[in-house]
Amino acid sequence: MKKLLAGLMLASLAISALAATKTVTLSVPGMNCATCPITVKKALGKVDGVTKTEVNLEKRAAVVTFDDARTNLEALNRATGDAGYPSTLVEEKK
Repeated sequence: MKKLLAGLMLASLAISALAATKTVTLSVPGMNCATCPITVKKALGKVDGVTKTEVNLEKRAAVVTFDDARTNLEALNRATGDAGYPSTLVEEKK
């Protein structure tokens, strides 16, 4: 039993080590008013794993930091699209 628990703990640590925080910049061209960035920020903030979101109306972009073990780019794009603001990847930082 102790060996099983130790093995599970080791596997958990290995998985955690593989997870990384990523930051991406998304182009959100449909934003055109003062409330648009609020809507986009709320939509991205609801995605599990997102830790930080900055949305800029003038640049029509969102910078999103997230845990790549809990979410991915497709989920971020889906969240903005479902909110009425389709997005595409501009830049990915690691």
